[in-house]
Amino acid sequence: MAIRLTKPWQALDVDTVRRLPGQLGVFEIADSGGRVLLIGYAGGRSLFGLRSAVEEAWRATDNATQFRHEVTMQYLSRYKELLMLHVADHGGLPAHNRDAPSTFGRLSPA
Repeated sequence: MAIRLTKPWQALDVDTVRRLPGQLGVFEIADSGGRVLLIGYAGGRSLFGLRSAVEEAWRATDNATQFRHEVTMQYLSRYKELLMLHVADHGGLPAHNRDAPSTFGRLSPA
């Protein structure tokens, strides 16, 4: 299993978001150049799982045109892992994750 989210990007539009499963998981939202703007998750309090979490995040994210997701029951651990990877790769959090928890560790991916 790859540590990075490697699924292909999908267009961030109403039809694609409506087809998302009502399951728990994580997602990344990006601009047209593939720059990750937000890393998020659909947890136990997400009314319609990934569908509602991605839609809500999309509304709050400027210049978002694409996304990718992963269904997982360990959404909080995976969310923190993706944040740590982003920090390791880019030196900081995505622009719309500035309020993310500061209590996560460090990764040194190969």
